[in-house]
Amino acid sequence: MAGNLTRDEARERARLLDVSSYDVELDLTTGDTAFRSATVIRFDCSEPGASTFVDLVAPAVSEVVLNGRALDPAEVFDGGRIALSGLEASNELRVVADAAYMRTGEGLHRFVDPVDGKTYLYTQFETSDAHRMYTCFDQPDLKARFELTVLAPADFEVVGNSAPDAVREPVEGSGGEKVRWHFPATEPISTYITALIAGPYHVERDEHDGIPLGVYCRASLAEFLDADAIFEVTKQGFDFFHGVFGLRYPFGKYDQLFVPEFNAGAMENAGAVTFLEDYVFRSRVTDARYERRAETILHEMAHMWFGDLVTMRWWDDLWLNESFATYSSVHCQAEATRWTDAWTTFANVEKAWALRQDQLPSTHPIAADIPDMQAVEVNFDGITYAKGASVLKQLVAYVGVDAFFAGVREYFKEHAWGNTELSDLLRQLERASGRELSGWSREWLETAGVNTMRPDFEVDAEGNFTSFAVLQEAPADHPTLRSHRLAIGLYDRTDAGIVRRDRVELDVSGPRTEVPELVGKARPDLVLINDDDLTFTKIRLDERSLRTVVESVGEIAESLPRALCFSAAWDMTRDAEMAARDYVRLVVSGIGGVGDVPVAQMLLRQAVSALVNYAAPEWRETGFQLLADRLRDLLTAAEPGSDLQLVYATGFADAAVGEEHLSLLQGLLDGAITVDGLTVDTDLRWTLLRRLVAAGKAGEKEIAAELESDATATGERHAAGCRAAVPTAEAKAQTWERITRGDLANAEFRATLGGFGEPSHRELVRPYVDAYFARLGEVWENWTKEFAQSFAEMAYPSQLVEEETLRRTDAYLESESPAPALRRLLIEGRATVERALEAQRRDARAAE
Repeated sequence: MAGNLTRDEARERARLLDVSSYDVELDLTTGDTAFRSATVIRFDCSEPGASTFVDLVAPAVSEVVLNGRALDPAEVFDGGRIALSGLEASNELRVVADAAYMRTGEGLHRFVDPVDGKTYLYTQFETSDAHRMYTCFDQPDLKARFELTVLAPADFEVVGNSAPDAVREPVEGSGGEKVRWHFPATEPISTYITALIAGPYHVERDEHDGIPLGVYCRASLAEFLDADAIFEVTKQGFDFFHGVFGLRYPFGKYDQLFVPEFNAGAMENAGAVTFLEDYVFRSRVTDARYERRAETILHEMAHMWFGDLVTMRWWDDLWLNESFATYSSVHCQAEATRWTDAWTTFANVEKAWALRQDQLPSTHPIAADIPDMQAVEVNFDGITYAKGASVLKQLVAYVGVDAFFAGVREYFKEHAWGNTELSDLLRQLERASGRELSGWSREWLETAGVNTMRPDFEVDAEGNFTSFAVLQEAPADHPTLRSHRLAIGLYDRTDAGIVRRDRVELDVSGPRTEVPELVGKARPDLVLINDDDLTFTKIRLDERSLRTVVESVGEIAESLPRALCFSAAWDMTRDAEMAARDYVRLVVSGIGGVGDVPVAQMLLRQAVSALVNYAAPEWRETGFQLLADRLRDLLTAAEPGSDLQLVYATGFADAAVGEEHLSLLQGLLDGAITVDGLTVDTDLRWTLLRRLVAAGKAGEKEIAAELESDATATGERHAAGCRAAVPTAEAKAQTWERITRGDLANAEFRATLGGFGEPSHRELVRPYVDAYFARLGEVWENWTKEFAQSFAEMAYPSQLVEEETLRRTDAYLESESPAPALRRLLIEGRATVERALEAQRRDARAAE
């Protein structure tokens, strides 16, 4: 990975420079591989005569002029930086370069639509890829005004951070084939949130509260774009955030663009948010997918204030940027949209992600130490997003929601268009709430690891509690016992289901906290610690409560406690305290009573994961048979056309391994078998085919026929994944060659890696373990950060749950001393295998 800016370098450059403006001119008509980039930067220097550098990655630089003095590009440009010496108090730098279009989803990405041959461009600059498009001081605390001029083909729509004041001005002598767009200067913003999106995009427009709105997608996807639904969530978000943030949206217009081959879910470019194109639903999806899209829309909108208007000084506070946006988006969903159970989804999705990440050996404090850009690239993780948001939720409960947002409003007001650190926000929250937060910060933000809570009680002959306490534990590597505000719920079986009889809320600290309020109360069927999900912790169920959950989890009347019980059982399975087969049986017995679509989807994913990773190999096939049988029955009995029917169909496809189940999949795919209400549309067809291919029941003929019917970019991606999942040695060899060639586009690259690593193909991937470790160092050194990280994570032999995988990883770590970011990815992969080994041993003991 090139261009690894360090924190010390950034601090020194920020101390030295004050950047006022960028004037960027781009010519997008020069060819298919490169574009002309001309940049003028105006900046002051606090120490005239000093030296520094400016960032640029480009195949060729033709002009470097500093304060009227021409510099020789061959002498000052090293491929990633331009050296600047003899700075004056006020400086003007002009750089002209031929910059490269990217196919990796970084910098200025270029995509050609296979449907109609049209070209689409978009930028992705987070964390530091703006200098792939224009020359810049690429760090968040050197904010400046950006003015952009773009020469583009006549049929292009061009979108930037500001609204254009000159649209499609004909270029003299181009015969009407080229036009010029001009975007006036923005307010001061960071380089990583500048943006350019260009191409013959389809656009829908609207307006709300004086804000012009636009929603864009490729022309070939226009028929699937549900712009009205996107605008509805957008308007709800603006109304809500205007109220709680106390400051109007600061960037004028608001465009949302769904772009091809995007690496992330979305990116908060100021006034021009880009989204993963999969959020344009071309086949039927459940409402859970609409809920997740809404969360993403609101997450990026919250960033317009927290991240774009007020920006972290350095990536140490990346967590605060992302956690605030996540907390705010879920809060908005629950309060201002139809997804009023958004916190249940949060508990199932975000917190499950956070708990998984926080138990890896690479876990880190929420406020992490980020010494360089390689470190931040692997820090977009469950701690940064989900644990941080969970802890912010606790902070809101601690200071009070009104005081929290009062402090946030003052924070925005004080620091608009500037850069801040965590202490700036905490100071305003302390003023608004009257609470001292330095202790809270030390306890929750500056330590790593997750606590576990267990009930400890005794009962008398009549079944009443004679004592009750909450026990708090911490892992040996991260022994912090924290202060928690939590609730304990007592749930009884009734004719109306399992319902809460009593609830006690209290502060828990230290290894044991007595709960005198419960003494004398009758022992319930279910004791639920952390009822209402108030704190970030793992919970354990006592024997009777666990039996209640295993036998009757579907009878729990409310969605959130039901989700918490499933979460507790999943944590126990991952920690080898519960056999994987028992967890699978729990899901099999309880899934029919789960009406919450997001919860049902999560449970089925976890049940498959338990079978793939945690079940003893000799029981795995039996478990898949149990799960598939249950889902087949639920599929045929489900309400026709319901979301749950679609959940059961996709879950059944994931679980099908036996001949009977695979025959059903084949029948659904070719139409010989139908299920009332179930439409086997384009995306579901690919899901069914992928399972048949991986099982050896379909191959190239069927893949080619499906691709012919779906000759789109998404179809090509699915076909790539299917071809990589063909279970033959020849197919794996061809796939490995495609992966390591390094010339696939990003979306196809990830799909191919996913198919190559099909979990059931353990023996087929075994020959590539040595090849993986042999190529890893070269890949990390020479590929772009997105590709290098994807290869390191997805090609790691995690399917081979055995001691040899641990030994091979240890040998590489010891002999090669990889870069810290790569080392982190490897020890995470190793920990995944080690956890699976322990869980498989626990599951095997259950058969004894």
